[in-house]
Amino acid sequence: MFDNLTKTELYATLTGIFTACLIVSNIIAGKTFDFYSFTLPCGVVIFPVIYIVNDVLAEVYGYKKARNVILLGFFMNLVAVVCYNITIWLPAPAFFENSQAFSIVLGSTFRLLIASFAAYLCGSLVNAKLMVYLKSKAEDKLFFRCIASTLAGEGLDAVVFIFIGFFATMPFEALILMIIAQALFKTVYEIIVYPATRYVIGHVKALPE
Repeated sequence: MFDNLTKTELYATLTGIFTACLIVSNIIAGKTFDFYSFTLPCGVVIFPVIYIVNDVLAEVYGYKKARNVILLGFFMNLVAVVCYNITIWLPAPAFFENSQAFSIVLGSTFRLLIASFAAYLCGSLVNAKLMVYLKSKAEDKLFFRCIASTLAGEGLDAVVFIFIGFFATMPFEALILMIIAQALFKTVYEIIVYPATRYVIGHVKALPE
């Protein structure tokens, strides 16, 4: 599919995938699901893909270009949220019966919005930075670098999001369990799909500039 692209052209494609997955993850994060004895936001279904693409960007293109994509994703997600809220604010015609459902799906409290944005920036930037740093120390240990950077990034993401979004709304023990479950779920996800991550990284590295 990407055989005819150069490394520079594929960078634009990865940027699009990263941004789209980020926006989708924030839309579906409003619904939760039971995972054994834990409750997790549905955003964990697709959010690990963001960290996998983040690993590819940091590994192949370096921290600066990975950071540019992270900041672009943040800006485009902000644009999406502004558009959602303008749409919710505009008066609906009488025949539109799903206005409340529309607001529930695309609306978000200010607290959760701040939590999501802060967690995304902290987690994504730490993931990319650590991936590049570990490459300078252990370039031949890709599996270790991918998992370690993801665990750090996902862990920080979970801590920031859950504490800002849910502190004082549930028992402290429940917050800690949610943080651990979310970070481990996303990390295990990346471990499972690591062969695909390794293949993509190797394939992109082999492309012409």
